[in-house]
Amino acid sequence: MGACLALCSLASCASCLCGSASCLLCSCCPSSNNSTVTRLVFSFFLLLGTLVSAIMILPGMETQLRKIPGFCQGGSTVFGLENKFDCDVIVGYKSVYRICFAMTCFFFLFFIIMIRVRTSKDPRAPIQNGFWFFKFLILVGITVGAFFISDPLFNTVWYYFGLVGSLLFIIIQLILLIDFAHSWNKAWVENAENNDNKCWYAGLVSFTFLNYALAFTAVVLFYVYYTQPDDCKEHKIVISLNLIFCIIISIVSILPKVQDAQPYSGLLQASLISLYTMYVTWSALTNNPNRKCNPSLLSIVSNVSTPNNSEHTPGHLQWWDAQSIVGLLIFLFCTLYASIRSSSNTQVNKLLQTEEGGGETGVSVGEDGVRRAVDNEEDGVTYSYSAFHFQLALASLYIMMTLTNWYLPDTTTQAMRTSIPALWVKVCSSWLGLSLYMWTLVAPLIFPDRDFS
Repeated sequence: MGACLALCSLASCASCLCGSASCLLCSCCPSSNNSTVTRLVFSFFLLLGTLVSAIMILPGMETQLRKIPGFCQGGSTVFGLENKFDCDVIVGYKSVYRICFAMTCFFFLFFIIMIRVRTSKDPRAPIQNGFWFFKFLILVGITVGAFFISDPLFNTVWYYFGLVGSLLFIIIQLILLIDFAHSWNKAWVENAENNDNKCWYAGLVSFTFLNYALAFTAVVLFYVYYTQPDDCKEHKIVISLNLIFCIIISIVSILPKVQDAQPYSGLLQASLISLYTMYVTWSALTNNPNRKCNPSLLSIVSNVSTPNNSEHTPGHLQWWDAQSIVGLLIFLFCTLYASIRSSSNTQVNKLLQTEEGGGETGVSVGEDGVRRAVDNEEDGVTYSYSAFHFQLALASLYIMMTLTNWYLPDTTTQAMRTSIPALWVKVCSSWLGLSLYMWTLVAPLIFPDRDFS
């Protein structure tokens, strides 16, 4: 549904150039609110940039470009004119950095423009909900301009911007997963109570057990493959602490006082958060420069050792490592979920600056018979425009780091190498995320006078 709405909205609004706040919908697409369609189209922009970045980092792209006569710098000339394209920048990690830099600037621009927009009657609201053709041109223009950045320090500086932004986005991902788990648990418990069907309870128990089984299996594998008896102390500390923290949040989630304050709190949420924490832990361990503590997945499967000083050159930077693929899948889920979510969880809504559930739903049909999305924000926006764009800006940085495996560019050798800062950024993000989840559990107990319903 998301792709259908996004493509139809983009096409219809591009055809009328300055699409109104109630964008046209295709007759084949389900009805939706204007606020949902807008978020889906912006998410489509982000996913399109992700796809282009992934294509640009594929192996062999530079070789194929150099086969085009006169295209790459230093190649043959066309009609006596020396070419100006540097294929080292057009492909590889440099292209990923520039495309994601453009997307970050694009969404940050809208973050600034949309600050304190309260209703769709605000003069800036049509800019948010329309003008898709011009927005696309702006994004393309910024992207083209980014490829003219020649400063050799740009890659290194932007890498550290990516570290900070990715740290924040990982926390947002965890908040979205918390919200999803709460909504999932509440929906299935209500179905079980209303329909008197025990299959819903069986489903909850099954998924909870599966999540814990996967998380526990991950911990065992971490100790086996990512630690050594006389080395890898950092790994042992991180794995042990995260295991302890996951046990603590699981126990707290089923305490009687927590259950009284939040009846729908349970082990399903804690199990999902524990599993995600183990993924972040795994992702962190793979960024240790010490190959003795960080064997490649290929060496683990095939029992073949990798060189201790192995590096990835820009033309052979592989983003399809297992942890990167999992990261992209989680990113895709969280991005689409953030676009269509409708949550009743007050704490999560406050953390994400949203106010879901208000406004009219459905679809309006004009006199010409054309279906249009309902403007459900005349009395108040259902989400913070600026906060949404800030999330997408952080998501652009997260994509940049994921596609480049969080490797640090080396300005002297033009290679990519793992780095300790990336490891600790991920570890700290997992701890901050666990702290946020713990806060959603204990906040009603610490502040009993506040409304956390």
